[in-house]
Amino acid sequence: MRMKRHARIGDRIIVVVQKSRSLGEAGPGAGPGSVTAAKVRRGDIRHAIVVRTVNKVQRKDGMVVKFDDNACALIGKNGEPIGTRINGVVGAELRDKQWSKILSLASMHV
Repeated sequence: MRMKRHARIGDRIIVVVQKSRSLGEAGPGAGPGSVTAAKVRRGDIRHAIVVRTVNKVQRKDGMVVKFDDNACALIGKNGEPIGTRINGVVGAELRDKQWSKILSLASMHV
C-alpha cells in the first residue's frame, strides 16, 4: 500500500476544478460577436503544480517559509502552464524542481 503524504511546493498533483472564473461569452479584448471556449471548466480533472502551502517548509540554509494559503498552478499534458499569469507569490523551491516557466509567470517569488 502506498504511503500518503502532504504535497510540497513543486509537487505535481491531480486536482478537480471546483470553481472557475468566467469571463462571459468572450474574453477581454475580443471583438463583437466572438465566442471563446473556456480552457478550464467546473468538474474538469487536471494536473497542477503546488506553488504555495500553509505547511512549513524548511530550506537548506535553515530558513522556514510558511504561506497564508494553499495554491497551485494548472498545467497541461505537456507540462506547460495553462494560464498566462500567476497572482501572488510562489515558493522559490520551484527553481530546484525545474519549474522555471511557472516562476517566470509569477509576479514575485520568496
